[in-house]
Amino acid sequence: MTTCTVAEAKAHLSELLARVENGEKLVITRRGQPVAQLSPVRPARRAPDWQAIRAFRESADAKGTSAADLVRASRDAGF
Repeated sequence: MTTCTVAEAKAHLSELLARVENGEKLVITRRGQPVAQLSPVRPARRAPDWQAIRAFRESADAKGTSAADLVRASRDAGF
């Protein structure tokens, strides 16, 4: 983890943000003490598309077939 002073962060903010965007974490210090941490933002997780899932499940002809048999069949089919 990289550290820099407040003055360095002010002077090189764009460069530091580019490094953070590339996955690096950065600690900003004031008088030698850590006061802030910059880290990449993780994208928000999307909610499941329940309609699409339901439509897929209904389209699958799996009535009376065990889950194990379905997995074997999909493996054999190359999925």
